[in-house]
Amino acid sequence: MDKNQPAEARVLTRAQRHRKKKTKKNKGKAWLIALCVLFVLGIGGFIFRKELMVFALDTFLADTVKSTLDKSYAPIDQAPKGGGAEELTVAELSKEPFSVLLLGTDQRDDELARTDSIIYSVVRPADNKVLLISIPRDSYVKMVGTPTIKGTRSETKINAAYAYGGAQMSVDTVEALLEHDVDYYATINFNGLKDVVNALGGVELPITETIENKQADHEKFTIEANKPIYDGTEALNYVRYREDSDFKRTERHRIFLKQVLNRMKKIENLTKIPELIGIAGQNFKTNMDSDFMLSLAKTVILNESTPEISSHMLQGEGVSREAWYYELDDEDLEETIESINKWLDPSSVASDLTVDDTDEGGESHTDQPGQPAGDTGQ
Repeated sequence: MDKNQPAEARVLTRAQRHRKKKTKKNKGKAWLIALCVLFVLGIGGFIFRKELMVFALDTFLADTVKSTLDKSYAPIDQAPKGGGAEELTVAELSKEPFSVLLLGTDQRDDELARTDSIIYSVVRPADNKVLLISIPRDSYVKMVGTPTIKGTRSETKINAAYAYGGAQMSVDTVEALLEHDVDYYATINFNGLKDVVNALGGVELPITETIENKQADHEKFTIEANKPIYDGTEALNYVRYREDSDFKRTERHRIFLKQVLNRMKKIENLTKIPELIGIAGQNFKTNMDSDFMLSLAKTVILNESTPEISSHMLQGEGVSREAWYYELDDEDLEETIESINKWLDPSSVASDLTVDDTDEGGESHTDQPGQPAGDTGQ
């Protein structure tokens, strides 16, 4: 209708007014329905986001993830978990407490590498708890299996086990030290952490003071404090930094692991799982099979929160022989072994799982006067 027409010519008929009113009503109803649908989908997606993530993992990603994880499978010589002739089912394994030896290296190409980080962990999937026992890499221990390898020493720093005999010797040596089986091991090349963090869009880290590597024999870097997010290079330097103490360094490892788990559980990162697994596959070796790891991943996703992590670093003091070593304290070692007993016992309750993760005064017994921080000499 022409707006320049006289007002009386623009008067709508009764039928026209009815049609116009109905059109407005229908538009209003359509918007209301759309808002209701969005609301229901939003609430449903929020409430069932964990179930949706598991569904997506099973339906769209399982085959890709499984084939990639299979490439990281590297078994060692050991009895099946459970102590019997037959292995436990995946469902049973993913519910019962089990131990994992985490070995962190800075290995490049095919060079022999010592382990920069050695952590005996106990995972309790049923109550969403993890224990991390950090073993200082300079700990003076008996090597297991050295008589069969030319040029090795029967007693030396524990980080030499990996260079001497790979994951097998590391596992055997830690089992002898802690008097407990290692159910699984996982060797992680720290260089892969940078790519994982970048794929996640960075990671949040509680850095309240600038961190700077200053010693002449260390790679120079600076990590600024109070940034909202840190990239892969900064995160890698965060876990590598050792110019304060090994005690604080193991605490940083724990913080980093928890923050990465938090980041990975965000629903928007679900689509990145194949990329993350691909990155990890190039820097990761384990005797956990892919079915078990997928079952564990779903257990983590379905839990209400990130696993509660408790930690302890084996205590001792520095001694100088032909080189600097870390001599473990017998009493602390015995207490740690007893603590592992409780954590591996499915019947243990929360009060049994308390762990002393403090060092008097917040200081480490590892970095001794006169010892260059991070010394890895034999």
